[in-house]
Amino acid sequence: EEEPPAKKIKSGTMEQAPASEWPEAWIMPDGECKDQKATNKQEPNVPVTVEELKDLGICYWQLDASAYDYPKISVPWDPKDAVDPKLAQIRDDRGYNYADIITVQADTLPEYEKKVKAFFEEHIHDAEEIRYILGGSGYFDVRNKKDEWVRIHIKAGDLMTLPEGIYHRFTVDEADSIHAMRLFIGVPVWTPFNRPCDEHDSRKKYVKGFLEEEKKTAE
Repeated sequence: EEEPPAKKIKSGTMEQAPASEWPEAWIMPDGECKDQKATNKQEPNVPVTVEELKDLGICYWQLDASAYDYPKISVPWDPKDAVDPKLAQIRDDRGYNYADIITVQADTLPEYEKKVKAFFEEHIHDAEEIRYILGGSGYFDVRNKKDEWVRIHIKAGDLMTLPEGIYHRFTVDEADSIHAMRLFIGVPVWTPFNRPCDEHDSRKKYVKGFLEEEKKTAE
């Protein structure tokens, strides 16, 4: 009996982490977020499932960041230097050929509080966003299909990608420190396009790929 074509396509690529390994995610309370570093859960908590995150275009792998040494800061950092076989495979599977490593904390990032507030502005990028957390912790907030904020708690070992055009923001948590690798395909461009930017080509691409499909299914 012949193997189904879908399995052949997956052969040689690293599958995403099982649902039990994904980071915790929840719906944030409505209204202004007064303390971006706080947990910001509703009462009672409204959890978000792994399937819901995948439906937004998010991908996730869990690696062992503590098993390998990485510099505190390296701009750039050559992803060819990856000795972690899992990281090397994800790099090759997805074509990442640029990386840098940053540490977001008061003693390593000039104008720390100002930068942390800037990261928290709602925005999109015109490329996929890839973060591998090497140490510390923080939050990625993304808009769901109802335009609610979903908060994802990321920690050491989490490698997550956000699709091009998704509305999102980032912050450290109350520990005030995160050590992260940023990966990219081609020449890195970190330009944020702050909301509103519904006419931006990358936003249109996201809406067409993830949101309009939902509307058609509902109809």
